[in-house]
Amino acid sequence: MSPVRVRTPIGRLPASAVVAANVAFWPTWTLLVGWLAQRTSDARFQRDDPITRPRAIERQGGLYRDDLHIHRWKDRLPEAGTLFGGFAKNTVGSGDDAVLQQFLVETRRAEHAHWGMAAGAVITTLWNPWWAFGINATVAASANLPCIAVQRYNRLRLARVLERGRRSATSSR
Repeated sequence: MSPVRVRTPIGRLPASAVVAANVAFWPTWTLLVGWLAQRTSDARFQRDDPITRPRAIERQGGLYRDDLHIHRWKDRLPEAGTLFGGFAKNTVGSGDDAVLQQFLVETRRAEHAHWGMAAGAVITTLWNPWWAFGINATVAASANLPCIAVQRYNRLRLARVLERGRRSATSSR
């Protein structure tokens, strides 16, 4: 019995080879993007950009808090920020402004990394049949959108805490 073959952009391939390519691609891509993000200068993430800027739909965090109830499940997501020597979130409890500012930087870095990881779905179109894009896009979205939501939720909360601290420091002068 010959193997099942599927038509892909690079020719007819055994379905098992396509599946194997996807299984190998996702963890490799995820690690590569995470590694590159960790090696990107903090200066790149000091301020919000078109990807990380707050949106009106987020209602200053209400979307995440009230609609998605993110505070109930966010701690169940895997934490890989320190995998390549990154920021340890357990230092945030100190409330030190410098630590909170660094956490803001790390939320932007992580959001960019997760968008980059999700973009891997486009790369998979090189060796997959056209209909498999939906499967890979679903894998990418389900693995990365919750993490992106957590980064955005944390950043909005941190920004409020830092702003309150700035206001109270200004008013006490």
